[in-house]
Amino acid sequence: MPIEIKELHIKINVNENSNSGAKPASSSAAAEKDTVAECVEQVMKIIERKKER
Repeated sequence: MPIEIKELHIKINVNENSNSGAKPASSSAAAEKDTVAECVEQVMKIIERKKER
């Protein structure tokens, strides 16, 4: 019998190290936008799968 996971809770902690050195703002912002876009895409896929049920 298959197991169905109805809810999944994910918790993460993000720490910015101030002594890691300065990163260029443009590449950091671009990487952040890519990450946000990927998250939005995954959430939309999850919503579509829920609608199919």
